Amino acid sequence: MPKNSHSLETTLLRIAEALDRLSPAEPPVPDFEATEAFIWHAEENRFLPVAHVNRMPIALLKSVDRMRDTLLANTENFARGRPANNALLWGARGMGKSSLVKAVHAEVAARLGKAALKLIEIHREDISSLPRCLSHLRDRPQRFIVFCDDLSFDADDTSYKSLKAVLEGGIEGRPENVVFYATSNRRHLMPREMMENERATAINPGDAVEEKVSLSDRFGLWIGFHNCSQADYLDMVTGYAEHYKLKLPPERLRAEALEWAMTRGSRSGRVAWQYIQDLAGRLGQRLG
Repeated sequence: MPKNSHSLETTLLRIAEALDRLSPAEPPVPDFEATEAFIWHAEENRFLPVAHVNRMPIALLKSVDRMRDTLLANTENFARGRPANNALLWGARGMGKSSLVKAVHAEVAARLGKAALKLIEIHREDISSLPRCLSHLRDRPQRFIVFCDDLSFDADDTSYKSLKAVLEGGIEGRPENVVFYATSNRRHLMPREMMENERATAINPGDAVEEKVSLSDRFGLWIGFHNCSQADYLDMVTGYAEHYKLKLPPERLRAEALEWAMTRGSRSGRVAWQYIQDLAGRLGQRLG
């Protein structure tokens, strides 16, 4: 072999090896049998297993009976292979929207077996990668709830278009084995001022707003959460205290819980849980 030919071959081999080092490695094939929940990591193009899901038993979620029953029925239909809707849980902060999604998943998985239903969390900032995420799930034998907590979009954010296409409007659409659940403080996922600005500056104000509003229309279920009454708040506190066997006289529990809510300026399931954590700490008891 001529010397210059050997030199060229060596150079090409080094270039090929350098390109291999620069190119991203193939993502590992996810083992969806490994556990019941995963987090989608868009940058790494992979699903990270979650060994222990941070959630509460469904029986501890008080004053959300109608919302619980609606989401539970939809989720069980989906897990059994029946028609089911995407769901948007919207409304007051701290009223258990994300807790309900996780609790419902656990309840249905317990009824039908953990292999029947998996929970995938996608972060708000990764919504534009949702089509890529779903492409990994489309041909799998399992059924998946893809869940995004605290979903909303700002004025200069166009990633909502990816979500619209995936939910209903794209050529492929949502895979048959996937349902999408989201929580948001906004019913239409857009800030009110954004929608008003669109209306004020558009040639046809109705058309400008319609594109934004049509995103929430992709959700077949709208489940609203509202601020709780004092009675509901105290019911939550009492339920937690009884479940975790926190020994405190009822009148003192009530007085402390109300004072706690007053210092926070609101009553909600989150505030009730924060009080219970404080109480358990003072009593030297673990919550688990």
